[in-house]
Amino acid sequence: MSRPINLSAFQQRALLVPEEYDLFLGGGRGGGKSYTLGVLALRHAEQYRERARILYLRRTYKGLADFELLTRDLFGDVYGMAARYNAAEHVWRLPNGAYLELGQLETAAEYGKFQGRSFTLMLADEIGQHPMPDLLDMMRSNLRGGHDVPVRVVFAANPGGPGHYWIAKRYVFMAAPWSPFHEPKSNRQWLYAPSTFVDNQFIDRDQYREQLGSACPDDPELLRAWLTGDWTVNRGAYFAAVLEEARNAIEPWPAIPEGWETWLAHDFGSSAPSVTYICAQSPGATVADRFYPRDSIVLVDELAAVRRDNLNMGLGWTAPTTAEAIREMCATWKVRPEGVADDACFAKSGHGAGSIADEFARAGVRFRPAQKSERIPGWQKMRRLLADAGKPDKPGLYVSRGCSYFWATVPYLARDQKRVEDVDSSGPDHAADAVRYGCLRRDLRLQRVGLAGI
Repeated sequence: MSRPINLSAFQQRALLVPEEYDLFLGGGRGGGKSYTLGVLALRHAEQYRERARILYLRRTYKGLADFELLTRDLFGDVYGMAARYNAAEHVWRLPNGAYLELGQLETAAEYGKFQGRSFTLMLADEIGQHPMPDLLDMMRSNLRGGHDVPVRVVFAANPGGPGHYWIAKRYVFMAAPWSPFHEPKSNRQWLYAPSTFVDNQFIDRDQYREQLGSACPDDPELLRAWLTGDWTVNRGAYFAAVLEEARNAIEPWPAIPEGWETWLAHDFGSSAPSVTYICAQSPGATVADRFYPRDSIVLVDELAAVRRDNLNMGLGWTAPTTAEAIREMCATWKVRPEGVADDACFAKSGHGAGSIADEFARAGVRFRPAQKSERIPGWQKMRRLLADAGKPDKPGLYVSRGCSYFWATVPYLARDQKRVEDVDSSGPDHAADAVRYGCLRRDLRLQRVGLAGI
């Protein structure tokens, strides 16, 4: 090598982790995780030379550009002009025979271009941009090496983003940092290696902290996650400031009291999850020693047709199948199968079959449009009701602990980075959408009696 490479203490420690362990580089922003991926690729190339086949993945081509610049500097320092980069193919061919490909992985179509190919080291950066891990899991089938070439996966991510929940559950809370643990999905031994910008002496840390602060002035939870790398931060964060288990979660009810108005809130899906809630509106009453101010909403029960191993995938239920399950839930609670659903349910098919809402109606479940186009006002209504839960003089939104899909997804939903007033719809937002429709229905009712905004 022609020039020494300077590493932070975090990067040196990451390189000391034995290769038989897969590695998750987590923590705050600016900790040097991407450069660590580059150095790991370089070391693998030097160790295994022409047998080293390395794949670096990002969800978008724009993300690849940053790593391309990083590798140009790194490989240029080490190999000079002997390292060749094909910008059209996004491929490095190093003078020792090693091969490094920079690839995009966003959809199943992108996965197809890697099918049947072999790699010995897979690196994936910013995996928090993936709402679910299914595509990354599928890529493990491409890991194949000789008897003396170990295969390995190294992921990197910051807290926050659509994938916050599955990453934290799978890699962060399994064991203490730098301690090996068995990850059941991959059946591999992993280590969680955290870092923050404080660990990176190669940047102006004071200036970087100011930049992070200016990037999210109205989201203190996100700022804390970026600064400290704390994965307990609910940067599900769109609702982080307004949703608290202690205020919003209630024990399941045995029955809905007399005098409470009820309706359904439904978000339809087949390949995507289908979610339905029974909403009950308080007349101003006490249930199980908790007082619910007038016009408070309680999510009493939930029907979620969703795969257990992928919170963003449905069970393929048709409208009649879903309607049958909804009728059974409504019969249990002795409520009418009527309510609001997303506007897409009311679009005519153009083949004489009517709409999805028509199919529900024929199966005995009646929906009205929920004004889905009012997306941001709907989120604002929902946030206000969540924030006011527990106040004795204001209606709030309360959620039964039995609504497991709500609690598994809504607290972790991220903001849309391009439209911060909105939820990032690439994540599992189906429960949140259904609840939003239920909140909009409440406002429509109040408008009819001249009480909206009170």
